[in-house]
Amino acid sequence: METPHHFNFPRLIMLIFVSFFVLPVLSNFTSFLFGDSLVDAGNNDYLFTLSKANLPPYGIDFKPSGGLPTGRFTNGRTISDIVGQALGGKSFQPPYLSPNTEPFDAITTGINYASGSAGILDETGFLFIGRVPLREQVNSFQQTRTYLVKMMGEPGAREFLKKTIFSLTIGSNDVLNYVQPTIPFLGQDKVSPTTFQDFLISNLTVQLKRLYELGGRKFIVAGVGPLGCIPFVRALNLLPTGKCSTEVNELIQGYNAKLKLVLNRLNREMGPEAIFIYANSYDIFMRMIINYHRYGFDDASEPCCGGYFPPFVCFLGRNTNATSVLCNDRSKYVFWDAYHPTEAANVIIAKELLDGDKTKSSPINIRQLYNYNP
Repeated sequence: METPHHFNFPRLIMLIFVSFFVLPVLSNFTSFLFGDSLVDAGNNDYLFTLSKANLPPYGIDFKPSGGLPTGRFTNGRTISDIVGQALGGKSFQPPYLSPNTEPFDAITTGINYASGSAGILDETGFLFIGRVPLREQVNSFQQTRTYLVKMMGEPGAREFLKKTIFSLTIGSNDVLNYVQPTIPFLGQDKVSPTTFQDFLISNLTVQLKRLYELGGRKFIVAGVGPLGCIPFVRALNLLPTGKCSTEVNELIQGYNAKLKLVLNRLNREMGPEAIFIYANSYDIFMRMIINYHRYGFDDASEPCCGGYFPPFVCFLGRNTNATSVLCNDRSKYVFWDAYHPTEAANVIIAKELLDGDKTKSSPINIRQLYNYNP
């Protein structure tokens, strides 16, 4: 029996694949993550870089790895990990650069492109040598999208991507690079704070629009947290316990205000088929630092690991003399090391962003975004 000339076997196979393998996972939580060490899940482990979290005691409370390091810059889960689990994620988004990451992971869980020490600007973090700036992270997603189109076809890929959450947590390293003393033989005169803020916003907006053009429709964009209160900045400015750098925090508040305005504008221009959420991590974290006892913490100033003074290195050696300071109860500290929060702090932040009111996430919270149909 002859096959009708218009019968397309490759198309039939694709339809069967989509029906039996792709459509069932569309109901699962999938997300594409972009950012820095706050959400890096191990990409920097595969780079030649000074910015790594691949040694103990990093990951000591990360149950899936049995307490071994995974490249996360904290003792346990990141905020993105916690949010994903709360929304039904069966596993965490694997790091894009890992040789164990399969293309099909983009469909079943999503992919993590975040890189420690990376920034919105390409040059941010250059002293750490290897890192993947935001622009290159978006380039990597573009490669992932090519795979999705091959697997699903252009219409299928578009339908898949419009239901997927795109999360961006970046900008902290740009600010830290700006506020640190200039290295005489490397640096140039700094631009004004206003010019710097505008430059960051302009570059971030370009990448958000790229992601929109590539199919993103549901976005979470985190503001920068109160870096003036992290142990590194406080030590840099010789600030006593309980004091934060007003100058640094004011710079960040100005940036966050401009970021929120831009996201509001993008919502007006691209909504309702696209939505951009502003995650107000600054106010959530600041409230936690000020009222740390109410949240169950004993310390909101010093890091659990690595000490309060340079070089701020957190590591576990073979003997006591070769090991950095490590606190007894990690759940009682806001800061894990000189830069990053503990898992206990991340849990609080994640819960606020998931289910909080418009002062935490606007115009809707993350759980509402998950159920939003563009």
